[in-house]
Amino acid sequence: MIDAFRAAFQELIDSALATDPQRFGAAVGEVYGLARQVPADEREIAVEALAPIFSGHHTVPGIAADLMVVAGALVELGTPPGATGVEILRRLRETGAAAGVFLHAWDQTGGGAPPEPEEVTAADEERVAQILGESAPAATMCWWTARRHGLAAKTMLSESAVRSAVCSDVTLHSELLPIARRLAQYLPEYREIDALLRMGEATSAVVLDRASGRGFRVRFDGIGDNFQLHTLLADALIGPEGRGLAGERPDPLWVSAFRDGEPVREADPVRGSWNLVAADGSWIWNEGVPADIPVVEGERVIVLDEQPYVRTWNAGRMHPHVVGSLDVLDELTAEEARTWWARVAPSHSPHNAFGGGPAPNADAGQEDATPGPEAAPSPAAGPVEVPFADAEPAGDPLAPPPADSRPADLPPPPTEEPAWRPAPVGTATERFPAIADDPVRGSGEPRPGRTGAPDATSGEDEDDSGVPPGARLLPPLPPGVSDSSGWAPPWRR
Repeated sequence: MIDAFRAAFQELIDSALATDPQRFGAAVGEVYGLARQVPADEREIAVEALAPIFSGHHTVPGIAADLMVVAGALVELGTPPGATGVEILRRLRETGAAAGVFLHAWDQTGGGAPPEPEEVTAADEERVAQILGESAPAATMCWWTARRHGLAAKTMLSESAVRSAVCSDVTLHSELLPIARRLAQYLPEYREIDALLRMGEATSAVVLDRASGRGFRVRFDGIGDNFQLHTLLADALIGPEGRGLAGERPDPLWVSAFRDGEPVREADPVRGSWNLVAADGSWIWNEGVPADIPVVEGERVIVLDEQPYVRTWNAGRMHPHVVGSLDVLDELTAEEARTWWARVAPSHSPHNAFGGGPAPNADAGQEDATPGPEAAPSPAAGPVEVPFADAEPAGDPLAPPPADSRPADLPPPPTEEPAWRPAPVGTATERFPAIADDPVRGSGEPRPGRTGAPDATSGEDEDDSGVPPGARLLPPLPPGVSDSSGWAPPWRR
């Protein structure tokens, strides 16, 4: 079975590099059929093989988008994304910016809802060409692939390692945020990309308990909103099972739902333990996200105050496919705690609702009082979800230059043949020799007798550190991923 999977994936790579959609479609089916039957380390090698293809721009846009969806499907199956996850986000920086240019040109030529990416036509390209000129084909092609890129990118950002790598690249992260917010106006996949990018911004905090004066440093990951943060803080800090703070510990079912379990639909709602307050006295709304918590001296600070009224919410993660965690790293020493308390605004009310914070809603019983109307969630829907802020950033960075000049950040207009470049050399190319030996990039001679399996004489050891295969089914491919006759919109075939 392993040999069959290797051969199928080798054929997938060969057909992609040869721009042969008939072979590619069959290979996709083979890979999907065999992926769940091989160990995770075999799938990990396969996903790794795609990184140099993406980083080297060795495929035309449609093929790259198809391969990204395949990579995302394998990650959904439980395969570590490795370097491929970050490369997909780097490619999104380019294609997403160009798709944003398409949207800007669309707005400038009459506005209205743009076409669905898969339904874009020659007439649509001609329309935006009034603004973009010769750059219109590249921008239109990037809009055509935007949904597939989005599907793959949100899957990769669901993995902690990818979020961390993207956030550590300050330039990449800062450029992806406005792209996601621009495209999110029309493609829901990018709303989730925006949220996952922000999730990676906040992974730790100093937590100060007003009642006891104690303080803690906590580390967290995969936290989609402050409902989840609040619940996991209570589990980590309250009672002898936690760090001994006073209060009622949350039901283990609630905690499980906010870590990696299923939403709780047939139990009492979660009951809040505190009023979460920032160091400056402003309230930390449960509907918000950890990245909104103000930073003081390089740390996000959360003050645990007495609740002014009872809050309840449903137990379930905003992003069910992302595993949540929260751990107490250590307790602050008495001196450290005094230093942090000196930086915190004092309490100004019997309920510890700091001055300057929003006035509590005395009638609120089922959710936080929120600025502006918010519908209460259904029992199956999870916590309240707030609209994404700053959907249209000031000074749109994706706005194109005047019509008489070509946008500098656009790739060259697409052609029917890829602009091949030398392939990076690395583990992936060694395990899948066709990546390095393909005639279009190697010696110019076809490799005779290619079976698709890795070279048995390579001398590489098998990686046995993978995790057991996942049990989830692969998501369906979007329309047109494996049945295109040329991996291009119909008018370009």
